[in-house]
Amino acid sequence: MAKYVIIMVTGQQKGGSLWIANACYFSTEKGVTIEEIQRYLAEEKNMERVSAATIRRDLERMMYAGYDIDIRRGPHNTHFYRMKGKPFKFNEIRFIVDSISINKFLSPEQKRKLIHKFEGLCSESEVRQLMSRVSISTCGAPSLDLLENLDTIHRIIAEKRTLNFDYGKMDAQRHFHYQEKSRTLLPCQVIYFSERFYLKCYSVENSHLRTYRIDRMRNIVAGEKFRQLPEIPKPDGAVLDIFEPKYYELVTLRVKRFLLDDMLEQLGAYASAQDDPDNSGFVLVRARIGINDSFHRWVMKYGGNVEILRPENLRREFAEKVAELYRQYWD
Repeated sequence: MAKYVIIMVTGQQKGGSLWIANACYFSTEKGVTIEEIQRYLAEEKNMERVSAATIRRDLERMMYAGYDIDIRRGPHNTHFYRMKGKPFKFNEIRFIVDSISINKFLSPEQKRKLIHKFEGLCSESEVRQLMSRVSISTCGAPSLDLLENLDTIHRIIAEKRTLNFDYGKMDAQRHFHYQEKSRTLLPCQVIYFSERFYLKCYSVENSHLRTYRIDRMRNIVAGEKFRQLPEIPKPDGAVLDIFEPKYYELVTLRVKRFLLDDMLEQLGAYASAQDDPDNSGFVLVRARIGINDSFHRWVMKYGGNVEILRPENLRREFAEKVAELYRQYWD
């Protein structure tokens, strides 16, 4: 008997609506009815009173998202739903599980629960192969409920509401201290950058974009509805970190040849390169780059392998910062 899979939703929001998070499996060729899905959710997932209308809506969303779900009409106007084939290939599942296992901000228990949900998408031999690769790091951030924060923020963004939250910072003893602050923020988008999740917001009070780490938030509260976000400026060059550049500049760098791949990957389509006519061990990289305090730190991490040639004012600023660092250690 062939195995068909219906991906259902198990995160329950206020008002009883559902959203995609988990998988229900049904070994049947003819498919499953809405009533069977309701029974499965009640018995296996402790989700009582999920309405037929909610399940139909989620199935429609899945089909709109590209899932190949077959619908057949049976006796007494009963509809049977089944998914044609697996929603993920094994190499895709393996990639997702590997990504979960190395995530910094999920606790070991959260990682195990997430990975376990993918086991049902695999055969027994695939599960053994999958779990033999998984090594769950215990170096997670303490007391941070990243998944719940992400869920809340995505819902607030979808509802076009303002939001506020307490924001925490860690002390020397690794304790988080949260600051309550009255502010009105319009959430723009969630960004994943350098293994962390950030929320980019528009601050109504100072008319600026602000960026916050989502794992440092607590007590996220939705506010009033708003009609439209202000226009968010698009990047006018390569942006090297999560924070907004103060300005953009056309920069020429002398780069050791072995770093060329890394440079072009980071600077993307905004960069071009040519051989250094004065030194065959270097290349000249020209790129339009967003400049803020992080730019100098970015150049500094490469040591003598990267040199700012132009513009002169940026080269001079960097030289002053290097001199300041020198005095810190030698004065």
